[in-house]
Amino acid sequence: MSHHCAVVALTATPEEESTPAILELVEGTGATVDSHNWVRVTGSASDEQAADVEGYNALTVHVQTEDLPRLRAALRPDPQSQLLPGIDLNALDAHWMDHSRRKLVVLDVDSTLIRQEVIELLAAHAGREAEVAAVTDRAMRGEIDFVESLRDRVAVLAGLPADVVRDVSRSVRLSPGAQVLVQTLLREGHAVAAVSGGFVQVLEPLAAKLELTRSAANTLEVEDGLLTGRVTGRVVDRTAKAELTEQWARELGVDPEDVMVVGDGANDIDMARLAGLSVAYRAKPALREVADTQLNIPNLDALRFFMDL
Repeated sequence: MSHHCAVVALTATPEEESTPAILELVEGTGATVDSHNWVRVTGSASDEQAADVEGYNALTVHVQTEDLPRLRAALRPDPQSQLLPGIDLNALDAHWMDHSRRKLVVLDVDSTLIRQEVIELLAAHAGREAEVAAVTDRAMRGEIDFVESLRDRVAVLAGLPADVVRDVSRSVRLSPGAQVLVQTLLREGHAVAAVSGGFVQVLEPLAAKLELTRSAANTLEVEDGLLTGRVTGRVVDRTAKAELTEQWARELGVDPEDVMVVGDGANDIDMARLAGLSVAYRAKPALREVADTQLNIPNLDALRFFMDL
């Protein structure tokens, strides 16, 4: 049976021949094109708070297809590269554009909701930034165990004044388009959550500022005004991220099919696999392999086009 789907193409600068090339790819899978249109988003519309943010272009193609997996495979046969250079080609079920269905969007934090890796900013105060950054990169690639790597990285913070966390929190910058995305989703009645392998001391003020529906992260232990180099409670690893996503969906009454997760690293794989739609945002290869869709332009608000917002 034919089913209504959408193909969303995102690019910084489309070439003149991009449209016929995309339509040819879609129709080559046996899908029928109903309509298509480009929208140009300026840098200020993407993120009016950041002067360094460039705009992008979005093409939405409404199609009828009997085989969404085949369409996805045709548009991105290799998860590690773009079939049409410079263009993200994503296929999704049209229910994501149904405004009557409440959605839950769960965002990873470091290098997704925000531009930086907080643990690296903290490690800079101990003169260990390069060392910690190398371990973070390996953990995000899935080359080493996340929990073990977190404990090793946090250990270098032992003895730092707890006030450095407040200073780092103030220096955190949202990813381009993050505020626009969150504000748009909340305004339209959807839920937005953030789940982080980072630290609650940084995430809590950010979540309050953005008025996020839910948030969770690790807690840095503090004794006598100093960081101990340990975290307390259960570590928010890839398993915990997935469990929290499921828990929040139940609490908010959101159907599992209407849960979107967005992340960049290997510790986002479990929640990506359980989501109705998963997005690899400028991601490491491990997550690209399993995510339903990809966003490689530095404009997080482009995800609005997945929901026709």
